Amino acid sequence: MPHDAPVTLTLDRGLQVLRAFRAHSASLCASELAQRTGLPRTAVARLAATLLHLGYLRHAAGGTRFELASGVAGIGQAWLDADPIARAATPVIQALADKLDMAVALAVPDQLDMLTVAYGAASGGSTGSTGSTACVESPRVGVGRLAPMERTAIGHAWLWGLPEYERRRYFLRLLEAAGAQASMIRKTIESSFEALREWGVCATQEIFEQAAYGSIALPLRAGQWRMPMALGVTTTESAPDLAALRARAFPDLSHAARELTVLLADIRVGPPGH
Repeated sequence: MPHDAPVTLTLDRGLQVLRAFRAHSASLCASELAQRTGLPRTAVARLAATLLHLGYLRHAAGGTRFELASGVAGIGQAWLDADPIARAATPVIQALADKLDMAVALAVPDQLDMLTVAYGAASGGSTGSTGSTACVESPRVGVGRLAPMERTAIGHAWLWGLPEYERRRYFLRLLEAAGAQASMIRKTIESSFEALREWGVCATQEIFEQAAYGSIALPLRAGQWRMPMALGVTTTESAPDLAALRARAFPDLSHAARELTVLLADIRVGPPGH
């Protein structure tokens, strides 16, 4: 109905404001929110005031910046408690993390990002560990983390698992969003696609807390609706040899993906918004 449209638009804009926050920028000012959302600053100010009143935002120290408040955490925890994928997949993922001494993530798309829905952190007890576990113990990674689809192995793997027409559609959207970096993004994704075609897995170097770490990932489908997902591992070793990382982790990663496909086969779940 026509009179419903403004309400829907307001809700959409409010969610855009909440989505603007990321772990590496926990607090944002009004102008930064306007830049990230593409909304007018006056609209951002009104939305922020409403979200403050409802308990989804709060003022950061100093009073001029905003950060997420406990209302968001309550929604997130409710989702975690109810999500059948996280409950079923976490034991398999944690076992893989402990075996490889790496961080392991299962992710689905959220617009042009990848959302981690199940996660396991290395315990640090493996005798095969060659690096610090600081990166995987960081609160900046874990369930609920959003990672850019165009720059991560787990995003590239998910794209590869799509039907060709849908993969092309996402690819074009990513290139359009990349702007001046579109050429670099194209080469990076095409390189991952070539690796997935040849090896069944792709590898990239990704940045966590100002340091580069290696990640490898592969696609899988889960649930009764064969929902495309991606499973990836991130090493605790800074700037590793990606070929060596692939050789070491791929057998166990592939085995875990097959196990998850069977384990999640009867779950009725679709992508966000379905």
